[in-house]
Amino acid sequence: MSAAVRIQIEDFSQDDEIDAMRGSSKRIGGIATFLGCARDFSEGREVSEISFEAYGSMALAEMNALRSEAIEKFALIDARIVHRIGTVKGGDNIVFIAAGAEHRAAAFDACRWLIDELKARVPIWKKEITPEGDSWVVPHP
Repeated sequence: MSAAVRIQIEDFSQDDEIDAMRGSSKRIGGIATFLGCARDFSEGREVSEISFEAYGSMALAEMNALRSEAIEKFALIDARIVHRIGTVKGGDNIVFIAAGAEHRAAAFDACRWLIDELKARVPIWKKEITPEGDSWVVPHP
């Protein structure tokens, strides 16, 4: 089974991530997920590709800290965070968050908190490649 928190170049399977979470405990009564996908249009410009770079060890450490905080703060049973780096095209998967709890409210709340905190705290940077040129994107949680 893959690690619950990962940074990787290759695509991921939502089904595999959810199956791994479901396999972690039969006490899970609700799983909330967030899937971030690459858009082919941003700020009025066509985007051909998006490049992601991470400060690897620091980004992974912060993602693991987020997972631990979410489990404690929302009484989760499990949480999974996967973020891609490298270059993606429009429609490709970028980030996956899953929060598993006994009840849906905690799962929903944790899922939103996790993606918002990831965007605010984890050193992963996004550069949009457009016909007009490349530009780094300022985070907007």
